[in-house]
Amino acid sequence: MKSIQAADALSESDPLVSLEVELHAGLERFWRVAGTILHGSPVHLVAPDQETFSLKRNFFSILFLYSYYRAGITRERRILYVAINQCLRGMVTGCDNILDDEYKKTIETDLPQQAARFRSVLDIMLSDRILGEIVIEHCLSNGLPLGKMSAACRASLHTLLLSGVQEAAEEGGITDRLTPRDILEKIHHYKTGVLFQSTWAVPAVLEEELSPAGQAVQSALYRIGIGCQLLDDLVDVFGDLRDSHHNYLLSVIFHQEPPEVWQRLCTIAQEDQPTHHFYLEYPQLLQRIKLLAEEYLERGLRQLFFAQHAFLVHPAIAFIEQRIGALPTGG
Repeated sequence: MKSIQAADALSESDPLVSLEVELHAGLERFWRVAGTILHGSPVHLVAPDQETFSLKRNFFSILFLYSYYRAGITRERRILYVAINQCLRGMVTGCDNILDDEYKKTIETDLPQQAARFRSVLDIMLSDRILGEIVIEHCLSNGLPLGKMSAACRASLHTLLLSGVQEAAEEGGITDRLTPRDILEKIHHYKTGVLFQSTWAVPAVLEEELSPAGQAVQSALYRIGIGCQLLDDLVDVFGDLRDSHHNYLLSVIFHQEPPEVWQRLCTIAQEDQPTHHFYLEYPQLLQRIKLLAEEYLERGLRQLFFAQHAFLVHPAIAFIEQRIGALPTGG
């Protein structure tokens, strides 16, 4: 493994290399504590492979890490926050798995593969305990008072509940199709915008004072989160229609397009045809929402990155679009 000392030497000329090393160190800390907690229990941790630490697998984690770097937070605490963010990731993914009746792995154990629900439950339970131990260890080693420990753990819960309460409101289906503006301001604001800012909840407690840059990068992460959710809405449009969930594209069609467009959407969905069949008939809708998503992403990424790293903006957008789901061009 590349050493933190080597990262020191490289950070002046290539800070991106240093951040990659910090990401690895933070993730290793998460897994080390996970192994310690599970030791002696009936469940055994499976050692993570190299892919677990890859930039591709941890793309958003590196964006959050970059936000700490941009705000001037020290390397030691950046590594701490990488580990804490992995805990948040485990909790969010575990909850999403249960709500969506699927399983996206965050923590590999020897539990049966078919035990998807309990695997998700364990991901949530273990991630919460890892977070607590990491925060306690940091506070004790730095002479911080017990109140800081409690406040940091509470902040991690409260920030996730902002998004969770919104998710809960849709669990039984919705009765009103909100306007596109209301979707952005009342739904996606919490669903993904605030969720992307949740990575700053614990730093807001543990840092002595947040710089103006710390506020600016949170705004940048918010925009990136909204952009991601708009792309997600394009991919999930049929599922959200079937499950009666909020979706920006559905609101655009319902409120701003002729009634026959909504009728055609419902027909294609009922026939169980692929989503791209609808987009081939209405490419302008795909391009309209995709362009809006890319505007949010570009503004957020340009606000997040230092000028010398602006060359990463468009590759990052392309990666996000591929990660969320390959979309047809509509051409």
